[in-house]
Amino acid sequence: MLFSKSNIIFTNMIKSSYKILALMSGTSLDGIDIIYVSFTFHKGWKFKIHNAETIPYSAEWKSKLRQLVTFPMEELQAIDLKYSEHLATSISDFINKYTIKDIDFIASHGHTALHQPERGLTYQIGNHQILADKLNRKIICDFRVQDVKLGGQGAPLVPIGDRLLFNPFYYCLNLGGFANISYELNEERIAFDICPINIVLNHYVSKLNLDYDNKGQIASTGTINKDLLDQLNALPFYKEQPPKSLGLEWVELHIYPLLESYQLQTEDLLRTYVEHVAIQISKIVTRKDTQVLVTGGGVYNDFLMRRIAYFSTSEITIPDDEIVEYKEALIFGLLGVLKDRNEVNCLRSVTGANKNHSSGKILNPKKRN
Repeated sequence: MLFSKSNIIFTNMIKSSYKILALMSGTSLDGIDIIYVSFTFHKGWKFKIHNAETIPYSAEWKSKLRQLVTFPMEELQAIDLKYSEHLATSISDFINKYTIKDIDFIASHGHTALHQPERGLTYQIGNHQILADKLNRKIICDFRVQDVKLGGQGAPLVPIGDRLLFNPFYYCLNLGGFANISYELNEERIAFDICPINIVLNHYVSKLNLDYDNKGQIASTGTINKDLLDQLNALPFYKEQPPKSLGLEWVELHIYPLLESYQLQTEDLLRTYVEHVAIQISKIVTRKDTQVLVTGGGVYNDFLMRRIAYFSTSEITIPDDEIVEYKEALIFGLLGVLKDRNEVNCLRSVTGANKNHSSGKILNPKKRN
């Protein structure tokens, strides 16, 4: 913004480079993704990831996070405080491990506990004031709440990063706890959740004492149950128009009871569900001869990727592992930068909010005596 007085022009300077820590925890419960990244702006945004690590959850934290929707609010708030302390410890260890000195701020997504936008409710734990106080650093966090208050879904939030950092690709598809996608349509960014993936697959292989189905080997040995597949594909959510988003509550209400009603062997259940995912993705990725950037833990499920490719007419591109594994943390870092600049980081065309806005909460450490 320019201000003129007595023929002197004053410029309201905004930084063009940032060094930040960014962290993300997803519904697949792989762990806490933490990156140290620099962003620079010159005719567009560029980034460089300097350090990146996924800090696995203990069995206790995994169990607790998996059951968040079952806790009463008072207990959930106590978990929020403990989880914020856990994040603070993890971040501090990361800073010390990589001897990081220069940090403008920390951008944190936290972990989604409740997501019911139709009721005006979304709650991410790990965004407590104690995070800023323990680390003695500025925190930018809690990116979803404001959007829901503005009538939006509060999700997905990654598409602004797809537009600004990965615009050569027509489709940006992420295969995490849920499959979600973003792309440009009529000069607006469109994005939405497609279906659950790893949140379901990991849930059922955990009963075999496994964290995940390595390369989809178990699913590949199963047989499709056609009746179950048809029922999955007929779920009303898939006929809804975006903006739309999914949460654990929806999975527990609609997916688990349906899958368990068939009492299938694990390999047959996984095989049927993988086919369901591939079919739902193919219904969205319909543009021929275009590039699809695919990220998220699902890209390591070779069998799932083969089934997606089977139904696809687009060119599937898998980037290097750093982007595959840390793209969401990277983009929440960018959301933090945009919030710090008071620039739009949440698009109404994506979430259904009543306006574009700069979402997030800024926590400054309380002064110490």
